[in-house]
Amino acid sequence: MKPSLNAVYGWLLLLPAIILLAAFTHYPALATLWHSFFSTPKANRAAVFVGLDNYAAMRDDPVFWQALWNNLIFALGTIPTSVAIALIMALWVNRQLAGRSFLRLAYFTPTILPMVAVANIWLFFYTPQYGLVDQIAQLFNLPGLNWLGNRSTALPALMLVTIWKEAGFFMIFYLAALQQISPSLREAALLEGASRWQYFWRILLPLLMPTSLFVLINALINAFRLVDHVLVMTKGGPDNASTLLLFYIYEVGFSYWDTSYAATLSVVLLLILSLTAFLKFRWLDRRTHYQ
Repeated sequence: MKPSLNAVYGWLLLLPAIILLAAFTHYPALATLWHSFFSTPKANRAAVFVGLDNYAAMRDDPVFWQALWNNLIFALGTIPTSVAIALIMALWVNRQLAGRSFLRLAYFTPTILPMVAVANIWLFFYTPQYGLVDQIAQLFNLPGLNWLGNRSTALPALMLVTIWKEAGFFMIFYLAALQQISPSLREAALLEGASRWQYFWRILLPLLMPTSLFVLINALINAFRLVDHVLVMTKGGPDNASTLLLFYIYEVGFSYWDTSYAATLSVVLLLILSLTAFLKFRWLDRRTHYQ
């Protein structure tokens, strides 16, 4: 097959993926950017070009800044914690343990549960006086608390649910990566006098960096696309204390029907995710060890 035919053959193989990517990723992103420069169409009034008015309104919107701040706290609280727990669990179940298969299943079970089902389970756990959390607190003579109805605890309560659900999902990737690492590396390191901590820090962790990069990017996306738990458990309350950015976009677009302003908020969310992912790739790629 000639080089030109090879190129055509390669592009034909890529064509279905390119079409789907353009139709469901690039076109919606560009359409969202375009609509952010127009007003919301009404029944008796078509959309008109308003320039940067929607962005000016967003700049002066206190709920947007509250949602953005909440999302940053949410990401900083859930991403490192869930990734660290996932790595610890993967190291634990990768050892020769009795009931290892059961442990793996138990750690992974929260991942396969539907998001709405998880939210309802934890909604019961957080129920004042009757929920599991308050029942445990009563055993230690601690006062009950309305975890989802208090400004200071609503967001941490959502963060705990996210960590519980995502740690098992990320564990699977770390476990798969650990099983690809030859045991001879550990044996050689121990023979050279390396401690377990030195083996983990100097050998194992660098070998896991490609997986860590993948997991961190996914954790970042998950932190900014959470809406199910907020909708079921708090609806952004109390007083927007648990409002996250995607939930606010959903609320603006489908409760207030201000689609142009929702498009403006979506553009900002896409920019945040793109910029953060780019910086992560730039920073971590040079520290990633590929076998």
